[in-house]
Amino acid sequence: MCSCEISCAASGPGTPHTVSAHPEQGWALLCDGSIRFDDSGELLPDGSVVPPRRVPADRLAVAA
Repeated sequence: MCSCEISCAASGPGTPHTVSAHPEQGWALLCDGSIRFDDSGELLPDGSVVPPRRVPADRLAVAA
């Protein structure tokens, strides 16, 4: 894991960057040890879970 100083500067302060991406499996490892999933959920290094931010089904557009 990086210290998020020099190597993460391009992403912005406090924004971890992707270290290893696995789009075929739907996840990416971030420099702070978090795992980000394609559905916008995350698994943090301490084991806590950030639930995905999904749009409610009634707000989705229907193609006619």
